[in-house]
Amino acid sequence: MKLEFFFDCSSPWTYLAFEGIQPIAARHGVAIDWRPILVGGVFNAVNQEVYAARANPNPRRFAYMQKDLADWARYYGLEIGWPAVFPVNSVQAMRGALVALDEGRLVPYARAVFQRYWRDLADISQPDVVAQIAASVGFDGPAFLERIAQPALKERLRRNTEELVARGGFGTPTMFVNGTDMYFGNDRLLLLERAIAADGPRA
Repeated sequence: MKLEFFFDCSSPWTYLAFEGIQPIAARHGVAIDWRPILVGGVFNAVNQEVYAARANPNPRRFAYMQKDLADWARYYGLEIGWPAVFPVNSVQAMRGALVALDEGRLVPYARAVFQRYWRDLADISQPDVVAQIAASVGFDGPAFLERIAQPALKERLRRNTEELVARGGFGTPTMFVNGTDMYFGNDRLLLLERAIAADGPRA
């Protein structure tokens, strides 16, 4: 069984799915293959209509989205607000996720990024904020910033993003069961769990 989770911390729905998928994986004894991406790169490649929707939002849909988000946050026991800086440039934070992944600290690091942005409403595009997040999970902040500037790390993040697009993805979070069975969004976790319980996708 293979379970992949492509994600960018700049999405509140991804925060929900990040917390929701972990107990599912634990219940079924499945390891999660965490795949940090840049969702802006995905949008630029295959989902540019997102930008038009943001530029001219439907007030009814936006009001309902806020209610829906609050309902889901209560369900998960999370505190989610709306940052003043949105959308946010998450590139440094997501490069940092690769460092944390390599060091076995992906979950606490990503959780700290989600919390700083969606709970504390901090601007995670700022290097000092990223350094503080890294320090909160045991990294040396200044050294962490130096590490995420390395070209090889930038290339890894780009490759992850391009891979998601090549495999049919168009946003965050995107999850795959056994390589080809794709699920998009926090509200698809129930279907994802059924696929895992059935030991893979079923027609």
